[in-house]
Amino acid sequence: MRPERSPPVRTEWASHRWAVGHRGPFFRVGQNYGMTGPQSSSSSFSERTAWARNLQTPLREFLRTETGSAALLLVATVLALLWANTDSSSYEAFWGTRLSIRVGDMGVSQDLRHWMNNGLMTFYFFVIGLEARREFDMGELRERRRMALPLLVGIGGMIVPVMIYLAVNAGLPSSHGWGAAMSTDTAFALGILALVGTRFPERLRAFMLNISVVDDIVALGVIVIVYSGHISMPAFVAACGIFGVTLLVRANGVRAGLVYGLLGAATWVALFKSGVDPLVVGLAMGLLTFAYPAARSDLERASGLFRLFREQPTPEFARSAQQGLVSAISPNERLQQLYHPWTSYVIVPLFALSNIGIAIDGALLSRAFTSPITLGILFGYLLGKPVGIVAVSWLVTRLSRGRLRPPVGWAAVLGGGTIAGIGFTVSLLVASIAFSGTELEEAKIGVLSAAICASVLTWVVARATAFLPLRVRIRALFGTAESLVDLAAPVDSRRDHVRGPAEALVTVVEYGDFECPYCGLAEPVVRELLADFGDVRYVWRHLPLNDVHPNAQLAAEAVEAAAAQGAFWEMHDRLLEDQGELSVRDLIRHAEVLGLDVEQFHRDLREHLGAPRVAEDVDSADLSGVSGTPTFFLNGRRHQGAYDIATLSAAVRAARARAAIRS
Repeated sequence: MRPERSPPVRTEWASHRWAVGHRGPFFRVGQNYGMTGPQSSSSSFSERTAWARNLQTPLREFLRTETGSAALLLVATVLALLWANTDSSSYEAFWGTRLSIRVGDMGVSQDLRHWMNNGLMTFYFFVIGLEARREFDMGELRERRRMALPLLVGIGGMIVPVMIYLAVNAGLPSSHGWGAAMSTDTAFALGILALVGTRFPERLRAFMLNISVVDDIVALGVIVIVYSGHISMPAFVAACGIFGVTLLVRANGVRAGLVYGLLGAATWVALFKSGVDPLVVGLAMGLLTFAYPAARSDLERASGLFRLFREQPTPEFARSAQQGLVSAISPNERLQQLYHPWTSYVIVPLFALSNIGIAIDGALLSRAFTSPITLGILFGYLLGKPVGIVAVSWLVTRLSRGRLRPPVGWAAVLGGGTIAGIGFTVSLLVASIAFSGTELEEAKIGVLSAAICASVLTWVVARATAFLPLRVRIRALFGTAESLVDLAAPVDSRRDHVRGPAEALVTVVEYGDFECPYCGLAEPVVRELLADFGDVRYVWRHLPLNDVHPNAQLAAEAVEAAAAQGAFWEMHDRLLEDQGELSVRDLIRHAEVLGLDVEQFHRDLREHLGAPRVAEDVDSADLSGVSGTPTFFLNGRRHQGAYDIATLSAAVRAARARAAIRS
């Protein structure tokens, strides 16, 4: 019986994660290389190590952080309401405390609430800018034509609520507060969606994130243009000049974070002095930060530097290894990892704590629910958001004749529209600028009421969808949009090694390494998957990680030598079964056991006849952005997550459902 293997974590192409994880600088792989050893826990299929942490993609990490922060945001909201209703004078006195920061004769002085609103919230919009840039460079929006849908839907989902608010407040002075009814709170909406919308597909959250990014960018533009006070032109020109210097520094390839931090702070102060809301600085700096996948050359360089440090653990080599590791990861990803937890778990909850607190009594509620401000915000979010999102999505789909359509079904789009009615952070930010006194209290009641009602309405949509017939429900949830294909080289049965029926609805491609312990762990899972599903075909492609697995290249060429004699899968299975026996002598013995022509096998191996075929797979892995093993693709789309049988089976069922709808 084969001993239990190590957890399902991919072996990276190089060791660029070794020094950035939380478990220490170096782990062992198998007997000699790279990762942690075996674990017997049944939960190991969902565990991660620092070296292979990119199983959790930046998008998934972003969504997970946003979902987790919703709980803290809710707690902060409750605490603010309890504080304000227990001792409203101390609540206002605390957040009204002035804080001044001065250098010589120059400085900035504000109360704590305003430091929160236009100071720390700059980092919130910085993270929004980072995520927008990441989606543009590496996410769904890297296919430029797909930008049109979230852009138009995001704008439509803001215009309709604003129109409703203006209709309710027509002819009244309160109409100037229309900006409080337009923007969705990304963290709160995604968090509540995870709780009440569990029946909706995972892609809905990514779709809503793209819409929310557009939403936040437009909302910030409205704050800067509409709600800024008197503009001091000298200070504004100075801010533009400093930002111009930032662009020049970036164009010259400067990567030092301190330089950008100082330039960003100087731009913030100049904009603050000019009267323009300085929040826009955060967004602009985020949008300037490139995102890109780690290149194989960078990973191999990092691996070499770390190997030098292992041989000579001196401070100089330690610095070189650290710099090599850092340079292999894009600045966008590093900054998101640094700032996103802080903005989600600290800054946004503090913003809620400082802004949502109001003393609620019967008189306030009675006045609020007859106030056009409260009703405009409530109906704007509760009706305007779903109407705007669904209507614009449908219109774009019709006008493009289906070439542009939501990545999910219409029931899921409706659920996304209803959950978008949670307008919290930016809505409160605009309300605090546009209103004061009793009007501000009425606006806060409207924001809170809309959040509660939107959550309930989303739950109703999710429950109602569950009663649809199965085939109708699948179409309503998953839709018929084509997935963005991540696999650069399509499967070709004339050259690829394929198991399973040629006309299968689902094709699973694995990039693997015969010496990678985690590929060995995945192999029985793949077998079980093929046994459970009769309409799945499986493709193996080579990705020998030569810098950490010295026998991987030879093993891949040996399998190709066996393929020349019609025994690819027999040799494939045998090598993954006995991963510790990959020397030349071992490979020849495997060929003898399989009954191959050993002389021909040995000659092919000695002359490296399989090397060009292996190189083709490695090139296709490069083009597909693969940097670790095992990496799976289902119908051309990268599988993100664990690869235990339950997770892979669920992914196959989802891919099969989408394929069946399109067929």
